[in-house]
Amino acid sequence: MHAAFQSWVTWALLAALFAALTAVLAKIGVSNVNSNFATFLRTLVVVVALGILVLSTGQTQPLSTLSGKTGVFLVLSGLATGASWLCYFRALQLGKVSQVAPIDKLSVVFVAVIAAVFLGEGLSVTGWVGIALIALGAGLVALA
Repeated sequence: MHAAFQSWVTWALLAALFAALTAVLAKIGVSNVNSNFATFLRTLVVVVALGILVLSTGQTQPLSTLSGKTGVFLVLSGLATGASWLCYFRALQLGKVSQVAPIDKLSVVFVAVIAAVFLGEGLSVTGWVGIALIALGAGLVALA
């Protein structure tokens, strides 16, 4: 596989690109439908697409190989994802995508704080300044 696809940076940039496309496409998609139903349809597409990917690449594994802790945290993560998507689609229905998306990216700020408090992950002073600038930038864009 190409070296670029072995880097977390490549995958993170692709995630950001697809998140941007998600925001714009979702804004168009929720214009004439209930936001919760739109989230349901989006979730079905994700489930089918991931099912095809996992099955076609042979990446399945028995659920019995998962520890209880892994199962609990994947379920909690799934519930958080669902809640995030429901809130995001409703926000897109009510607001401008150019304002909703930056506020959604405050998740970067929340991740840094939560990871520091609960996982003991620390950032340098420069890193915390960057987090503060992300928060400030999201606020400025949302208020524009």
